[in-house]
Amino acid sequence: MQARPVPHPDLPLADHRFSDLLGQESWMKLPAAVRRRFGKRVRGGASVAYQGVVTHMHMNWSGWALTQVTRLIGAPLPYDRSCVGKPAVVIVTEDIAGNGQFWIRQYGRASGFPQMIHSSKRFAGVTGIEEYIGYGIGMALRVVEENGALLFKSDHYFLSVLGKRIKMPKLIAPGQLTIGHHDLGAGRFRFSMQLRHVVFGNVLSQDAEFQDAKE
Repeated sequence: MQARPVPHPDLPLADHRFSDLLGQESWMKLPAAVRRRFGKRVRGGASVAYQGVVTHMHMNWSGWALTQVTRLIGAPLPYDRSCVGKPAVVIVTEDIAGNGQFWIRQYGRASGFPQMIHSSKRFAGVTGIEEYIGYGIGMALRVVEENGALLFKSDHYFLSVLGKRIKMPKLIAPGQLTIGHHDLGAGRFRFSMQLRHVVFGNVLSQDAEFQDAKE
């Protein structure tokens, strides 16, 4: 009797979490490359790294003020316009204990150390997926497909205090955040981020282009 092959411990596993959130019909509208990137799950302790470059950065006066204030809680938003044309790196690590993923985004700057943005995605909550930036601050996301792109749109922000979860009113929330993954073909994709406020308009936007990670 022939023995069954044993999976290599470093190879990614199948991941149905994103496709389940999106639904099979919308999932199949995504390019095969996008389904491949979000349909694999690295083993616990392993990471996937994507290297690229920042191609666009915009912020108005309210965006500049917001990014400076949020530096007090770990700088979860890009704050330096000089990142355009500089290297960018995204590292995704599986979070076994939290049933989610740790994300690290690194953006080069004209001077000084690169900016590091840390967050944790957890498959939980009323929308099925939430992102945490620390200090008890989180954001519930909705996953949608639009024109072949995979989008993560903020549903609401919340604050966890002493075991209680407080939903942040929209008037004092940072705004509608949309994160996009757009396939460019030939193993390349564009990461887009846009933050719009009902009063202050297009507060902040950033684009970066990346190459597929080497398996």
